[in-house]
Amino acid sequence: MEKQYIDLPNGEKLAYLETGTEHQDVLVLVHGNMSSSIHYLPVIADFAKDYRVIAMDLRGFGDSTYHTPINHLDDFADDVIAFINMKNIDTCDLVGWSTGGGIGLSLAARFPKRIKKLVLVESASYKGYPIYEKDATFQPVIGKQYQSKDAMAQDPVQVLPALKAMEDKNAAIMKDIWKAVIYNVNVPEEESLDVFINETLKQRNLVDVDWALMTFNMSHEHNGVTEGDGSIDLVKQPVLSIYGKKDLVIPEHMFKETVDALETVKTHIFENGSHSPITDHPDKLYSAIYHFITS
Repeated sequence: MEKQYIDLPNGEKLAYLETGTEHQDVLVLVHGNMSSSIHYLPVIADFAKDYRVIAMDLRGFGDSTYHTPINHLDDFADDVIAFINMKNIDTCDLVGWSTGGGIGLSLAARFPKRIKKLVLVESASYKGYPIYEKDATFQPVIGKQYQSKDAMAQDPVQVLPALKAMEDKNAAIMKDIWKAVIYNVNVPEEESLDVFINETLKQRNLVDVDWALMTFNMSHEHNGVTEGDGSIDLVKQPVLSIYGKKDLVIPEHMFKETVDALETVKTHIFENGSHSPITDHPDKLYSAIYHFITS
């Protein structure tokens, strides 16, 4: 499957994968941080049996441009809406993985007539994703988040190693990061792993995205960096939240707090699931999402 390209009104060019026909219902797949549309390949073929499937590379990821830096996850959401407008799509169901889950929540709240059902896969919390300062032993100082992007950019554990690997195009280091933190349940076959890692190394906006996650806050309270805007109350669509018990990226309390904040929500738990159910359990993931959307 080859990527296609579309020019947005804001001057960005987004790369995307698309399969299916214009007569089918539309399913939009939004990837997370350190990934791209390519990371959805294990499930795209299954969804394509029933849907017109679109998975785009967000601005600054994969083969999309990054002319204007993002400041908020809403910037990505605006790109997604501009994209589906240009594709003449009135409504769609949407799957958001990790950071893509936060983008999906933003879309559901801000464009309620466009998103029919929302699926959150190992999603960032609606209160954002904290990066804590580190002590002398490189352990997080819980409750003490970085208060500026510049300070966060120097984080020696969660930011600098991945950033340097991207800048140096160091596939070996990036593989080690993914195997340790994301593919900690099931490592893809080497050929697929190489494809996924090469896509990760194309990212040009890691620091901007990390900061956007820290300042993302749809709650009614301060998250340690920024005040919430209460927009979680605007998410009225049916939501399915999927979580793997062995996720090392999203702690279970983040999964639960988002579920508790939603009005109409179902959950699906993978007891032996990592941050990447897309590669751990592609068939089961497809089945859970398909039955939710069609119910």
